[in-house]
Amino acid sequence: MRNRKKKIQKRRMMGYFIDAANQIIEDEGIESVTIRKVADIAGYNSATLYNYFNDLNHLLFFASMKYLRDYAFSLPDYLKNSKNALDKFFNIWKCFCYHSFQNPKIYYIIFFDKYSNSINDVIKEYYAIFPEELGEQSIDVLPMLMEKNIYVRDMAVLKACVNEGFIKEEHLEQINEMILLIYEGMLLRILNNQVNYSIDEAVDKTIKYIKQAFESFSI
Repeated sequence: MRNRKKKIQKRRMMGYFIDAANQIIEDEGIESVTIRKVADIAGYNSATLYNYFNDLNHLLFFASMKYLRDYAFSLPDYLKNSKNALDKFFNIWKCFCYHSFQNPKIYYIIFFDKYSNSINDVIKEYYAIFPEELGEQSIDVLPMLMEKNIYVRDMAVLKACVNEGFIKEEHLEQINEMILLIYEGMLLRILNNQVNYSIDEAVDKTIKYIKQAFESFSI
């Protein structure tokens, strides 16, 4: 009972600071988030915040998870008509592209920027505190969602394509790298306002190029 109360208190306190950080992100942008601002909005002092977060990077990661929640909640709808591992692979990417292209800066920070390797197991830590944020996922998709490293996330789904005979195992690393280069390139172009595509156009183009990369290795 005592541990349960501590867990509830920790979740509640972290929630105050995460909500405050998200308010600043929405109103002013992620660059404007500071420990002092977050603490002031949450109604606590900075010392209290440091009882729950290691530093600003740690807090920003947790605040950014709000945007992964939208992706996680949409994923089952994208996957429900998947006939096999290959369909599932492309549908996961379509869902991921759609949500990340709407919030390119947040997704770039989570998966590619200097913060992306600064906090170990932050996604697992987050979902341990807020398990409902995962939505209703199938057992084979959950391991992918629990990984912070985008290379490992994609590899987890690609391996199912190997198991079902769509590609050879020796080609996994090459395919994975090509796909991530395609995705990161489009994400950066959107982030830097280098394209005039709508979100749907950007998603369609990215999936088209990912499919071409995949087909060049298909059995």
